[in-house]
Amino acid sequence: MPEADTRTDVGRWASASYRARQPGPPEPPPERRKPSVFSKICSCCKCCQGRGRGRVDDTDWGPMPGEVPGARSAQPVVREGMLVVSGVELGGERSGATRRAHHTDEFESEQLIVRRGQPFDLRLQLRQPYDPELHRVCLELLIGPTPQVSKATHILVPVGAPLPGLGWAAEVTKSSSDSLSLRVSIAPTAVIGKYRFSVKTRSRAGEYQMPFDPRNEIYILFNPWCREDVVYLPRDDWLEEYVLNESGRIYYGTESQIGERTWNYGQFDQGVLDACLYILDRRGMPHSGRGDPISVSRVVSAMVNSLDDNGVLVGNWTGDYSRGTNPSAWVGSVDILRNYHRTGYPVLYGQCWVFAGVVTTVLRCFGIATRTITNYNSAHDTDVSLTMDIYFDENMKPLERLNADSVWNFHVWNDCWMTRPDLPSGYDGWQVVDATPQETSSGIFCCGPCPVEAIKNGQVYLKYDAPFIFAEVNSDKVYWQRQADGTYKIVYVEEKAIGHLISTKAVGSHERHDVTEIYKHPEGSEAERKAVETAARHGTKAHIYKNKEWGEDVSVSVETSEAIMGQDVSVQVTLSNRGSSQRSVALSLHLAPMFYTGVTGSTFKQESKQVAIPPGGAQSVRMVVSYPEYQPHLVDQAALLLSVSGKVAETGQVLAKQHSFRLRTPDLTLTVLGPAVVGQETQVQVVFKNPLPQTLKGAVFHMEGSGVSSPKATTIGNIGGYQTISFRQAFVPLRAGRRQLVGSLDSPQLSQVHGVVTVDVAPASGGQPAPEAPARASPARGSPARGSPARQPDPRASPARQPDPRASPARQPDPRASPARQPDPRASPARQPDPRTSPASRPV
Repeated sequence: MPEADTRTDVGRWASASYRARQPGPPEPPPERRKPSVFSKICSCCKCCQGRGRGRVDDTDWGPMPGEVPGARSAQPVVREGMLVVSGVELGGERSGATRRAHHTDEFESEQLIVRRGQPFDLRLQLRQPYDPELHRVCLELLIGPTPQVSKATHILVPVGAPLPGLGWAAEVTKSSSDSLSLRVSIAPTAVIGKYRFSVKTRSRAGEYQMPFDPRNEIYILFNPWCREDVVYLPRDDWLEEYVLNESGRIYYGTESQIGERTWNYGQFDQGVLDACLYILDRRGMPHSGRGDPISVSRVVSAMVNSLDDNGVLVGNWTGDYSRGTNPSAWVGSVDILRNYHRTGYPVLYGQCWVFAGVVTTVLRCFGIATRTITNYNSAHDTDVSLTMDIYFDENMKPLERLNADSVWNFHVWNDCWMTRPDLPSGYDGWQVVDATPQETSSGIFCCGPCPVEAIKNGQVYLKYDAPFIFAEVNSDKVYWQRQADGTYKIVYVEEKAIGHLISTKAVGSHERHDVTEIYKHPEGSEAERKAVETAARHGTKAHIYKNKEWGEDVSVSVETSEAIMGQDVSVQVTLSNRGSSQRSVALSLHLAPMFYTGVTGSTFKQESKQVAIPPGGAQSVRMVVSYPEYQPHLVDQAALLLSVSGKVAETGQVLAKQHSFRLRTPDLTLTVLGPAVVGQETQVQVVFKNPLPQTLKGAVFHMEGSGVSSPKATTIGNIGGYQTISFRQAFVPLRAGRRQLVGSLDSPQLSQVHGVVTVDVAPASGGQPAPEAPARASPARGSPARGSPARQPDPRASPARQPDPRASPARQPDPRASPARQPDPRASPARQPDPRTSPASRPV
């Protein structure tokens, strides 16, 4: 009698439940079948056993016991009668129909790059004609070091037999005496990445396994054109802008002095796709999870900064960049990603707009619609209070040891588009991802993805990292004053101080597009106040809105005249009296240098005034600051902070206001000299005037442009005070179409100097097609323009349907690399600060 089955015994498997073992009926003897004649010929596989006359088995194409998927001899066993595949034509050429249909023809690679959820054609070269009655064919794709069928990293696609529920299929479109043409459908949930590809065939002579060949590797990406893909985006103009556009605008400065710069994303440049996939490998992200854009975007937000995991960029906010590159000098992502992939070490250095620019490149490269977002007056909440708390002593002097929260002049992050099946309905669409290392999330420095809709309504309990992001855009600025008994009392709440002019590049133009209203309800509206108070109830200071004792009839506003580097600056403070009686105010003004992260240095100029304000009137006070006064104190980004405080004699009302402004730097003028043709050298002329009376020492010019010029850095040397210089740079266009060439000039005395020029590149001469397909015509790649926000359809509305760290770095020398820009990232911590540190402990 056979023994009872022990596989469901309690204690063997976690899912086994206790049950009394009952004796079962005796097992029937195994059915004995007469061995097939083919089994005597071929006993190594199942292809010849147990089937009807003239047919072969096509039910199980999985690996044989003991077989390691992907481990295959380069010299397969070949017997007479086998269906041998002598070659594969994948049609990966950039100019081919497949690449154009999959919107991947801009990638500078001749390998097959396709998008999931969409079919592609291939052709198998055979040594004998294909007979569907005698032959079976199966396509095999593997990804990752340990591919498994159960984890969708080992894909077996029998020709003519769709895989139920998986979305993969292959069908014959044409056959001839020596070839077989197939149309292959990719599952819309397929893992993204680089697949090894092979073919298996079966016949009465046995199973043939085609060797794996690196030339047959296939890249599969997300597909925002596919309705079944969770990254589907329903508008063509958005797809052109947020997936295909290789350059864009990043905004910086202050809300009253908005600056803009062109950034070369370069997601289709040679080597960038491999560098982006390397990021996932370095994190050790399981390949089975790479079909989920939620997980992919979260890993990218962690890996673009170097904290925790030796990611792409080292953040530096000290102002000392002698061991690397000044963050303001970067003009694009390509050089950064290539250097990281080539060396395996983090690149020095980055700040928020550099992190965001790289994230845009990586996610667009993967096929996720992404845009770069700038938030002015962006709060950094360090204690999860969801408020910006500023503490003063009894005399309204700031208590720096308590002021850990800060307000950045601007902060840059990313929006990426996807559905959120992990959340309740209504949260599909734009999701915030932030790679700048500020606070940890689940123990690592990453942030998002978080639905913009949740931020707008104060729903900070939804994942991921909604409390921190909400505080960045819609927290209140709360002023606390120390009382005589040592306690602190709220003396003023500034409700409209945080989250202004949230901006991104407009679709189809270079104008600034304001997207503030998708992040927050109108300031001061009932819905906006409800969102703030809803969020605050989940913070650490939920009580502050219960008893609103503060009031005011005198208000403060600050305006700055056009502040230009090297010239005097005038700041005007206006006090307005809404009361019916005159008000007398003791006013104090303090001016200090400021990093764009909100960290300030010591006050270098202060003034005190007594101001009388008539009932219903206003009175202004002006402070003038000369260049010799502010020049010795300037720090990175050339920003200054004016702190205004005062007290109304008649009512005891406390006044407090902080106003930041930056000193505008000049632009570079770039002019292309002569026509630009693919493969032919041309030149660009660069003109710059030093606006300062002092010499700029060791100036370096950086230039790059997707399809136009590989990243390069050129040392210009010293530039005398008020001197105008002109020089030329050669470049060789790589791809035809409308392109942008971006440049920057950097020196220790002056940074944030940029320029851009549009280059219309003609195909190669002689009537030959260009080696690169023409760029898709789009106004977004036209000449830069400054002006008011574009008036166009809002890209914010949702549609109705709502790395392995052990991996060795790539060993592909890059002739473009500059050793001076590849310093050792193992620099001392003093040169790799963290923007999370409190003002009292940060270098200034």
